[in-house]
Amino acid sequence: MHLISHSLANRSPIDRTFAAGDAQGFAPNHNPHLAWSEVPAGTRSFVLVCVDPDVPTVPETVGRNDMTIPSDQPRCDFVHWVMADIPADIRELAAGSCSDGFVVKGKTAPAGPAGSRQGLNDFTGWFAGNPDMAGDYLGYDGPYPPFNDARVHRYFFRVFALDVATLALPTPFTAADAHRAMQGHVLGEAALYGTYTLNPALA
Repeated sequence: MHLISHSLANRSPIDRTFAAGDAQGFAPNHNPHLAWSEVPAGTRSFVLVCVDPDVPTVPETVGRNDMTIPSDQPRCDFVHWVMADIPADIRELAAGSCSDGFVVKGKTAPAGPAGSRQGLNDFTGWFAGNPDMAGDYLGYDGPYPPFNDARVHRYFFRVFALDVATLALPTPFTAADAHRAMQGHVLGEAALYGTYTLNPALA
């Protein structure tokens, strides 16, 4: 499989249009354009996942003016998007077709191809303790890394071709649920990544 985007170049900086936040606060938060080709024979559906593997693991260091998060701090994954049951005849998602803004407390019914299902992203857990922001964050919410992080974050977009039309998933579901349900059904995959930082010293 092959994955391309008119919105971002592989391994290059992501424009703020496709980010959830920038130095001024919330950003346009449009999903990027994605298109995939060279799909394996027998494909019956697709799963799309976007993950940032560079998220700090010490919450107390995030967003502080008195320190920089060291680049060697241990990191973890942060899911920005998971969509399952994308029909087999879909080969492209237009920019902004699934997300055209950041919604406080999360989108209740994010757009997507007919028949597809949008899962929870990890802003759900990140805002869980904040009564002003807490909610189920479904669909795409883009980059918004800490401004004091010494590491440039990477955002991996991965499309999986599956041999089943639908996955057995709970409601709501997470990327972990999708990965478990996909086991034994993946015919192929393609990926690309972009980068994003709010650290003025790295921008």
